Amino acid sequence: MAGEQRRRRLRALLKRAGAPAGKTVAFEAAFVHESAVREKLAERSNERLEFLGDAVLGFVVARSLYERYRDASEGELGLRKAALVADAALAATAERLGFDELLILGAGLAKLPPARRRSALGDAFEAFLAVLSRECGLEAAAEFVVREHVVPFEQAGAELEDPKSLLQEWTQRRFGTVPAYSARFEGPDHERTFFAEVSVAGEVRAEGSGPSKKAAERAAAAWALERLGERYDDLGPKALSAPSSVQTKRIPASKKQRS
Repeated sequence: MAGEQRRRRLRALLKRAGAPAGKTVAFEAAFVHESAVREKLAERSNERLEFLGDAVLGFVVARSLYERYRDASEGELGLRKAALVADAALAATAERLGFDELLILGAGLAKLPPARRRSALGDAFEAFLAVLSRECGLEAAAEFVVREHVVPFEQAGAELEDPKSLLQEWTQRRFGTVPAYSARFEGPDHERTFFAEVSVAGEVRAEGSGPSKKAAERAAAAWALERLGERYDDLGPKALSAPSSVQTKRIPASKKQRS
């Protein structure tokens, strides 16, 4: 995408997020994938921002669920949170918001099919939240997450049966412990395939693979659930509670930072 067109897209995204248009330089860093740094297309990737954004996302989603699902158990809240912060959910929101047109990728990664680049979208979404919280405040980031990610996810009736969360909840209940995962990868940096193995109560139960470590672990957990379900009868679907309300907190314009 041409430079000026890309800048217009970024300014439109900032407007949607309630961020000052003059902060485009600060937000550019959120879209630089590590593959671009390896190929000398940029000096610094968004990995550090992703680290901070992951924490912001986790807190905002947990707080939103805690406040709106007042009758939900800790297990259900964990299940809902895991679904909302999963790679696939973040990538879907980032794609809907046009993040794919803003990403700066290395040539190798850019040539891969879109499905192989989806983890980069989720990473950029978290990095964007980090910059938004730093430049405009945590509540501005929270409003953006709830309005643009949480509410659309719930309105779409997205799948909540996160296999890692289901397996952990069941393992804690039956064995008083949590699943243990080990992972490895094969292939070049821009086209890695990850392999994960999950153990429950000290016994290897299943393996899985995917384009990211998280995806491989989810695949392993899903296969473990299927195998364990043949031996145990308490792995059925859970009844979920309804939200008390779905609201976003509006921030007065006077409190938003301006450039």
